[in-house]
Amino acid sequence: MKKILLFTVIAAGLISCNSADKKDGKIDSMNRAEIEQALRDSALSGTQGAQTGDTANSTTISWIDSTTMDLGKLKKDQQVEVTYRFKNTGDKNLVIENVSAGCGCTIPEKPEKPYAPGEEGVIKARFNGSGSGHISKTVTVVANTKPYRDHVLTFTGDIQESK
Repeated sequence: MKKILLFTVIAAGLISCNSADKKDGKIDSMNRAEIEQALRDSALSGTQGAQTGDTANSTTISWIDSTTMDLGKLKKDQQVEVTYRFKNTGDKNLVIENVSAGCGCTIPEKPEKPYAPGEEGVIKARFNGSGSGHISKTVTVVANTKPYRDHVLTFTGDIQESK
């Protein structure tokens, strides 16, 4: 009985989704790449042209330091700041649109100013030292770079229990 009820609920959900798609008509004619681009465009609309498919305002970035850092041994609850240096290697201003962390124990700082061609900058993040054992944390940077991709910065370490 439970299987029949579950099947009915799933089928009703699929039918309602399918009919909603046909009402708009746009989804039927879009392929996966177009849908992904549309989602990126809608999520980043109003962001000064960055990552919205506007390649006329896109630039390139080069990471001066490695995008992966090993912090070695850390004391529990030790505050740590990590920095990742970058350079605008393109011919348009580099705009950092968003900087986010993979968890609440890491707080990244988003640079507010645009970086002129050839200019260098820094992405900073503070880690509160929570947890124990081996840690691996990420910071994701979204900017007006070409080709479109998120820049993932990683740091690792081993948290030692205080004695």
